[in-house]
Amino acid sequence: MTTPTPRPGILEIDPYVGGKADLPGAERVIKLSSNESALGPSPRALEAYAETAASIDRYPDGMSAALREAIGARYGLDPARIVCGNGSDELLALLARAYAGPGDEVLYTEHGFAMYPISARAAGATPVTAPETELVADVDALLERVTPRTRLLFLANPNNPTGSYISGAELARLRAGLAEQVLLVVDSAYAEYVTRNDYAAGESLVDASAGAGDNVVMTRTFSKIYALAGLRLGWAYCPPAVADVLNRLRNPFNVTLPAQAAGVAALADIAHVDAAREHNDIWLPWLGRELEQVGLHAYPSVGNFLLVRFPADEARNADAANAFLNGRGIIPRQVRGYGLPDCLRVTIGREHEMRALAAALAVFMNG
Repeated sequence: MTTPTPRPGILEIDPYVGGKADLPGAERVIKLSSNESALGPSPRALEAYAETAASIDRYPDGMSAALREAIGARYGLDPARIVCGNGSDELLALLARAYAGPGDEVLYTEHGFAMYPISARAAGATPVTAPETELVADVDALLERVTPRTRLLFLANPNNPTGSYISGAELARLRAGLAEQVLLVVDSAYAEYVTRNDYAAGESLVDASAGAGDNVVMTRTFSKIYALAGLRLGWAYCPPAVADVLNRLRNPFNVTLPAQAAGVAALADIAHVDAAREHNDIWLPWLGRELEQVGLHAYPSVGNFLLVRFPADEARNADAANAFLNGRGIIPRQVRGYGLPDCLRVTIGREHEMRALAAALAVFMNG
């Protein structure tokens, strides 16, 4: 007796495991495991979402025209080259399906986002990692690992879970060093949090590539600073040829009506986004200082999270810290699956959540 079998490579995929959201027996938790915005969504986005309730018997606009126009207006981009998706994860997967397959390679950094190897293997391609230098993407190491079989290079900038980034100049150097058959996908999910003068999210490279190689795509999300993670909403800015390919592959109504409406409203509430960034600018360095004072190392981060390294001894290691924090109703993100077994990642939350986390880790380290 035989049963249907999946295509070779599918069973090699390690399913993505998101950050925990609850703790058995805990009435209230402080969830710091998924890099969600501390301030939540814009009130305008909530109102727009609610107003769509009477219309959910109708299909949404399959082209997300109003949303693409709003994104274009907000970021100064051509709406015709924007493709919206059910989260940026969908767009990453579609890019892998479109441009890689059996015998091809998909390159990313050693501590890059877990969806990169999943998307590669789902397309039948082989994921390949390049080493980082002190948890920062190394352009030379990436270029050294490009082969004639390389079809995509996924680069999270800033990177999750490390919080590091490379400059706009380094990003341009990476692009210049790639052969034209390699599609560079710049995953800028946390771009709105970055205030460094040397940072570039990637749209200028997309514009520069259009018609001259067409090999750069920038992806973005509404899940982070816009706090619409539950609606699954993302977008890509592409050369015209890549936008055309994505529109051929994506599902016809891949972005729901409520998500489109909430996205348009969220983009219009610039003050709310500014408040979220300002909150992060205060509490990210504050938490880093507090953790350093109790003997922990917090890696530099430009996102809304910190990667924290713990001692090697069993009583104070990352697993022990995770168990201790869970016992106090605090949920960090374990990152063993990212090759960082000695670390935990913690989201920057509300003031009372940050103070509770800092106090708990002080007890853990000094108790």
